[in-house]
Amino acid sequence: MAGKSTLVRALVAELEGRGVPAVRHRGMLAGLHPLQPLLRQLSSARQPDSWWTTTAYVVGGFLLDGLLVRLLPPRPRGRVIVQDGYGDRTVAFGMAGGPYLAAVLALRWPRAFARFDLAVYLHASHEARAARLGQGRGHIDVRDERTVRDTAFTERFHAFHVHGMGRRHDRLVVLDSSLRGPADMAREIADRLLTERAPTGPCPGPSSSTAATRRSEK
Repeated sequence: MAGKSTLVRALVAELEGRGVPAVRHRGMLAGLHPLQPLLRQLSSARQPDSWWTTTAYVVGGFLLDGLLVRLLPPRPRGRVIVQDGYGDRTVAFGMAGGPYLAAVLALRWPRAFARFDLAVYLHASHEARAARLGQGRGHIDVRDERTVRDTAFTERFHAFHVHGMGRRHDRLVVLDSSLRGPADMAREIADRLLTERAPTGPCPGPSSSTAATRRSEK
């Protein structure tokens, strides 16, 4: 309910407008991930309440993806890949709903996951997310509802997301979509992605969803 997918679309449009080929991507990054068809049969929406689903996604999905992507780069090549969500959220949900062993181990070795040139954690205030939930904006699943209705769960998720998985990124930006529009945020992200060379530290603040970018030519 933070507007992650809306921001991803805005970022792709912003990059394309600057003459930088870009594409939205979901799921595993590796060109051929053998377990992805099986993972799609599991309910990611109920993942925080299932140690098995969490383990399958973290170990069989994202950790394996971190190994495979080095051999089988993302497709298409020659474009900036704007990744709509990744394993960071899965681990944070597994800690908030568990904690489950797979999520704990992922927090211990977070850099085993695929790396990104720039990661963006998107947050929205409780009031903004509640209003969006009430309006039925976008796709709403069990996790969306729970982050609005269960404050303690959401606080745990935020903590493990930013201060746990967030430390694996050399360049991390945290943005609040209840204060800024998607076009404005997309311009800032594009500026950082295309102009900054040195790694930057995390910006302070909580997050509820992840949008990440990876240069496909690397």
